[in-house]
Amino acid sequence: MIADSSPDRRMDRALASLRGLSVGDALGSQFFVPANYPLLKRRALPDGTWQWTDDTEMACSVVAVLAAHDRIDQDDLARSFAEHHDFDRGYGPAVNRLLRQVREGGDWRALASALFNGQGSWGNGASMRIAPLGAYYADDPEQATHQAEISAYPTHQHREAVVGAMAVAAAAALVAAPQGPPPTPHGLLDGVIALVPRSAVQAGLRRARDMLDYGDPGTVAAVLGCGRRTTAHDTVPFALWSAARGLGDFEGAFWSTAQVGGDLDTTCAIVGGVVASGQGGQPSPEWVGRTEPLPQWAPAASSL
Repeated sequence: MIADSSPDRRMDRALASLRGLSVGDALGSQFFVPANYPLLKRRALPDGTWQWTDDTEMACSVVAVLAAHDRIDQDDLARSFAEHHDFDRGYGPAVNRLLRQVREGGDWRALASALFNGQGSWGNGASMRIAPLGAYYADDPEQATHQAEISAYPTHQHREAVVGAMAVAAAAALVAAPQGPPPTPHGLLDGVIALVPRSAVQAGLRRARDMLDYGDPGTVAAVLGCGRRTTAHDTVPFALWSAARGLGDFEGAFWSTAQVGGDLDTTCAIVGGVVASGQGGQPSPEWVGRTEPLPQWAPAASSL
């Protein structure tokens, strides 16, 4: 086993990504509060401690399962999601119901596959939580996409939701790659496109790559979406466009993502998790200190 694929080194990378994800999630969620709208326009920070949402809570379960198994165990992941499910963290109605039923003894396989008249959920929930897994497998991006696919199924079984998770994991893996120079924005999106199957998400990523020279995030979001519909294909392409343009600059990437609105906690969690996976992409100590600490059960709790 080479050093970059050792469990300890992999976990270090996952925790760095989780730190960025939680800050992006928590700060992004503050701008759902009407009183904070003027702050967003000025790029000013809200007062108080920033509380994270379901994005971070579920990401903590992903990292906990990786710490326990060095891979995704679907049953353990579903169990962790259900046991740590906090209704007040902003979960969608379908996932709230699913996790309650799993907690009561239901089979996640049947429950997740039955959602939305048997189509499964195509929401962005599998994508918002997965960047730390991508960083974990940075030494093997193909394995990152494989494990991300596996991780999606306990809650999201629609093809677009699964591919969305694969795309975010691929991006984090490529950004965190332990060998070689950091990817360029075009190189990152080209790499992600090559690692995911044909889908609406992949088509959106192709459009995102073609818009990397656009300077106005609002224009790009108008074309790609920014999570207003909370679907994977309405969320992931813009989030990865923003991450690609913000590599090495966590705060710049955050503000560029947040200013367009939409599903702010989710797009900012994705961007934060991907950007923080790479060299120089960590949030500032001030921003980390303003973010609510991770739960005590999370493996990163003593490290962040």
